[in-house]
Amino acid sequence: MDDSALPLAVENVASVTAQDLHRTIREALQLPDVAVEAFALWLISPFLEVQLKPKHQPYKVCRQWPDLLYRFTDASEDDMATDEPSLQFRRNVFFPKRKELQVNNEEVLRLLYEEAKFNVLEVRYPCDAEDCEKLGALVCRLELGPYRQGQQTACAVKEKLDSFLPAHLCKRPHSLFTAFRSRGPRLVPGEQGLLSAYQEVKEEAVGAEAELLTRHYRAYLLKCHELPYYGCAFFYGEVDKPAQGFLHRGGRKAVTVAINLEGVHVIDIKEKHVLLGLRFQELSWDYTCSGDDEPILWLEFDGESEGTPVNKLLKVYSKQAELMSGLIEYCIELSLTREPPPVPETKVGPPAGPGPSQRHKLRRQSSVVCSRLQHLATIDYVDDGKEIKRVKPKRTTSFFSRQLSLGPAAYTAVQPADSLEQG
Repeated sequence: MDDSALPLAVENVASVTAQDLHRTIREALQLPDVAVEAFALWLISPFLEVQLKPKHQPYKVCRQWPDLLYRFTDASEDDMATDEPSLQFRRNVFFPKRKELQVNNEEVLRLLYEEAKFNVLEVRYPCDAEDCEKLGALVCRLELGPYRQGQQTACAVKEKLDSFLPAHLCKRPHSLFTAFRSRGPRLVPGEQGLLSAYQEVKEEAVGAEAELLTRHYRAYLLKCHELPYYGCAFFYGEVDKPAQGFLHRGGRKAVTVAINLEGVHVIDIKEKHVLLGLRFQELSWDYTCSGDDEPILWLEFDGESEGTPVNKLLKVYSKQAELMSGLIEYCIELSLTREPPPVPETKVGPPAGPGPSQRHKLRRQSSVVCSRLQHLATIDYVDDGKEIKRVKPKRTTSFFSRQLSLGPAAYTAVQPADSLEQG
């Protein structure tokens, strides 16, 4: 995904399938076989993003787009009538990161890099400032060449700063204090860090430029792999805010729900940080929609209330709840068929040192990827078979039966009691 258009001559466009069109694109771009699994066709608009199955017929899905918007979004009638999705060649949400690490083709890596860069710059992938600077430094290397000491490099970075860093790191500070400071050139918050990181980008002593670019593409993707929501599909919804103030008013906040092969992350659209992040092993879920009630995706997870272990429930209000639930279920089924569950360690001994995959920097308390449960209104409950109570000991079984199991996948829809809705 690099915002470039690829003109194609297609016969019988009304009946061509996504699989056929995918093959045509691969041939036009001269991509290797790994692209079959690495990429998929998507229909994208500001209201809805849909990954097409191979059997889907893109033309017919486009004709049905207003119906899909009515069913899965809150778009107005005018928007439904005028919205036109674009057909995009994007990363397949079901492509495992471990397979991405095995890709060596420069063009495949470039396409994956371009999509990841877009998601970082648009803050669809929230990143800490330090990580944004390191990623931006790799973009500088790829677009401007190796770092060269001098004013010319600094000017080149300044001119295209928003191509290297998200917009919120490109804004200059405005305050009474800064007005009385030196009238010399002032750096925006991320600019100095970006230049320092650019200077530290490692260069191989030998190698063709194409080979060096491939290494930098891979370095960018490896850094993005540290983000727990890398490679996800995005959905839109709302969650309840905690009651605040004398009148205990709450309200709702807009969120994106990012789902990939590893788990679910609820991201605050306005603040650009994670509100809740759960691996599939850490959650149970369900989807409810009946009558005139709002569709809801329920996420259940272990937590604490005043030091007591409890079950917590988060309600995500969204017309896309059905799509989210289906994707969660399919991702869990894939995890059970592709990889056996890990065998728990039974050895007793000193704790092992931190491995490279533990991503210490993403565990900073103030990191944007850390959950912020204090910004969410959740339900703490216990189900004793008769009623739902607020607090209980740490669960041995879930109220919802839909969860990752070490045994064969068996999902049964659970209809919450009325008191659950009112919690």
